[in-house]
Amino acid sequence: MDNLDYGIIDLLRQNARAGYGDIGASVGLSASAVKRRVDRLIADGVIKGFTVQVDPAVDGLGTEAYVELFCRGTVSPQELQRILSTVPEVVDAGTVTGSADAIVHMRSRDIPSLEEALERVRNAPNVDHTRSAIVLSKLISRQPA
Repeated sequence: MDNLDYGIIDLLRQNARAGYGDIGASVGLSASAVKRRVDRLIADGVIKGFTVQVDPAVDGLGTEAYVELFCRGTVSPQELQRILSTVPEVVDAGTVTGSADAIVHMRSRDIPSLEEALERVRNAPNVDHTRSAIVLSKLISRQPA
């Protein structure tokens, strides 16, 4: 990967539908050279795919919460993944340092459905309790650079 590849990736992050000619004009390459580089980045697994990001509120998932998950005893990351993967409202989760065992990002259509999803998480074996924070306003939302 060189600076041209990084430039192409940055432009695709901003607009995955950008034309090769437009990208080329920005990075100083021809459209065909950009296409060859994009094809190589895909083949090498650097670019994993192209996607559409839809406003979660439009999808009916306007309620958002971050949940700290506390377990009884020692629970493996694989077990936490198994538990959380059964709850469709979980959109992201990771093990963390500190007193919580994991942080879980959840989205639901409303507070009652969020509460139901939280109950499914709380009722899982090895889960002791949760601590939730409901998002009131989104301040920054961007994809990793």
